Amino acid sequence: MIQKRKILFLCVANSARSQMAEGLARHYFGNEITVQSAGSKPSKINPLAIQVMNEIGIDISDHRSKSVDEIDPDSVDTVITLCAEEVCPVFLGKAERLHWPLTDPATSEKSQGDQLKLFRSVRDQILEKLKNWQVQIYGKESL
Repeated sequence: MIQKRKILFLCVANSARSQMAEGLARHYFGNEITVQSAGSKPSKINPLAIQVMNEIGIDISDHRSKSVDEIDPDSVDTVITLCAEEVCPVFLGKAERLHWPLTDPATSEKSQGDQLKLFRSVRDQILEKLKNWQVQIYGKESL
């Protein structure tokens, strides 16, 4: 029997990228993996992240932002950082580390319409990266 993977998505605020990644992974992988997300400076979940996830039928409105300090290192075997490497939080532990550099849609100074497009783009990039990761790990794509 294959051991269930334990994934942690990590970014700075745990308000957009890592929350969307957690929602996508939970939705598409189901019980195949255990998923958490956290940040070094957690803040409120961005309403635009909730909105763009709702657009594809995934509700993350009940998620809460968590500090990386709340995560037990033994509960994680893969850490995926979703931010600029120089500002990514550090996670202590023996977990495999992957880095998916993605623009932070929450820091954009664009109009609300353009910012919404950026959130959608980041959501879709995360989904593509999850598909690629699934092929690397399981040798198949089912997302």
